[in-house]
Amino acid sequence: MFKKYDIIVVGAGHAGCEAAAAAARMGSSVLLITMSMTNMAQMSCNPSMGGIAKGQIVREIDALGGLSGIVTDHTMIQFRMLNRSKGPAMWSPRAQSDRMRFSEKWRELLESIPNLDFWQDLVTGIRCNEGKVVGVFTALRMEIDADALILTNGTFLNGTIHIGEKTFSGGRIGESSAFHLTENLNELGFEHARMKTGTPVRVDGRSIDFSRLEEQKGDEQPGKFSYTDTPPLLRQRSCYVAYTDPDVHDVLRKGFDKSPLFTGRIKGRGPRYCPSIEDKIERFSHRDRHQLFVEPEGWNTAEYYLNGFSSSLPEDIQYEALRKIKGFEHARIFRPGYAIEYDYFPPVQLLPTLETKIVERLYFAGQINGTTGYEEAAAQGLMAGINAHLKLHKGNEFVLKRSEAYIGVLIDDLVTKGVDEPYRMFTSRAEFRILLRQDNADFRLTPKGFDLGLISKERNEQVLHKQEQIDEVVKWMKGESVSPEQINPHLETIKSAPISQKIKIFQILLRPEVSLQGLLEVLPNASSKIRSFGISDKESLEKMEILVKYETYIIKEQEMADKLTKFEDLVLKDDFDYQQLTSISFEAREKLSRIKPRTIGQASRIPGVSPADISVLIVYISR
Repeated sequence: MFKKYDIIVVGAGHAGCEAAAAAARMGSSVLLITMSMTNMAQMSCNPSMGGIAKGQIVREIDALGGLSGIVTDHTMIQFRMLNRSKGPAMWSPRAQSDRMRFSEKWRELLESIPNLDFWQDLVTGIRCNEGKVVGVFTALRMEIDADALILTNGTFLNGTIHIGEKTFSGGRIGESSAFHLTENLNELGFEHARMKTGTPVRVDGRSIDFSRLEEQKGDEQPGKFSYTDTPPLLRQRSCYVAYTDPDVHDVLRKGFDKSPLFTGRIKGRGPRYCPSIEDKIERFSHRDRHQLFVEPEGWNTAEYYLNGFSSSLPEDIQYEALRKIKGFEHARIFRPGYAIEYDYFPPVQLLPTLETKIVERLYFAGQINGTTGYEEAAAQGLMAGINAHLKLHKGNEFVLKRSEAYIGVLIDDLVTKGVDEPYRMFTSRAEFRILLRQDNADFRLTPKGFDLGLISKERNEQVLHKQEQIDEVVKWMKGESVSPEQINPHLETIKSAPISQKIKIFQILLRPEVSLQGLLEVLPNASSKIRSFGISDKESLEKMEILVKYETYIIKEQEMADKLTKFEDLVLKDDFDYQQLTSISFEAREKLSRIKPRTIGQASRIPGVSPADISVLIVYISR
């Protein structure tokens, strides 16, 4: 019934969809196996993409040729650029999506890829021969052959749902768990552990009094995620802000004796940065209120997501507490919040390509690696799909450095440091975040996507041409002067010190209070000149302004990244015997032997390996 496939992808969440799409578009024959064909890339939690650091990841996925940004642009109902009050390294795009259309668009795009087939089933085991993947077993008693396998099982591996004192199996509410695969992987030598995540009640918007909430509109000039010609967002739906208060907290506390979180029934570690509402009021008992975000689930639905009110308390307690929130006095709910525990596999068992160290041509991506978030999952799926294809057809690998992409930071953190709680990306995790801005993801990564075969020649040439245009304009601004008569009236209106002699436009633009748009409005000749270079769109002008204002910082950070590259280039062999190095600590020997870092740079980031240990390693390698 089935032909032999190059690659099988298990799971059609965000990781699985990106993995299948990338590998198939690069030329591999791919079979995507999912338990439900109607829930592809389901937004199980909040109906949004992007956010702090996550928005940068979505733009990087798009720059490499992934599809998450395209799907988001086609289905978003609101767009906001977060952190505008901070420096551009912190700017992060975020979009509310139509949850149902998001899944529909993903399926539409996947079904348009010729090399990609689908099968609805449950994978129960992996078939191996001499340490290599050769296929899978399924619940329908199928044996399907493949040369590589990517597991993207999300929260479904032995998933257990908790609502108060009720406990039942499920990967999501209303959907069954995936059994047997964890046990099969254990038999192959993999270690696993448990993690926990949660989701809040879904509220009927027809029962909310929005007049009592704070409206949160989208940007007046909404942006988008994809660098391709996706449709602009012409109309938007508002989100709203609500708050808990002491009355709400008192009601929630009534259910603590039945909370699986506090009674010990939940063993898995939950996300520290996205705790449940009961966890928040317990940990931050000094706070009288907590902020909640009321987010629409789509254009044509009354369903709202109450971000910040995640809970596993009994349904009646959730309902009673909800109705104590201002604006929710008469609220009705579609379904209660719940917690879910699931199996994950510590990612130190992976190579930087996301291939497992134990079984060749087996890849893990997404929450199976202990991460949380659609964006983190999608990034891993993209990289796993790319590397699985490359291993089968070219024999090489694709690994991004920490100085090249947030995706590089994400995967390096996972395979080097492991996780002890659900991993979520933050800008603070990236030491080169001035280089890894959301505005320059195309300049950083599109040529790499072109080399991989995921970006068209036309798109790559457009990016290279745009980069040349911007560089030429910046060079021109460094040589073009303006007189006091031309610029002083404008400087006075923005309360900036006037000039007494001619000065370069570049130097004027270095002033924090001066904007490029403002200069172009008062310097028509400069505006015409920049247009003559082919630069007129808002995004390019913004890139140009950032390059001017932060040039010194960008240069310094790039120099630092280049210096650290020499450590990344010092390769450590897989069979290196660390136990012979008695001059390094026992802990370092044990961790280096277990993780087997690829480079000195990766070894230096392993917790427990000291700079002194690294010095000994460098001396030994040099000899």
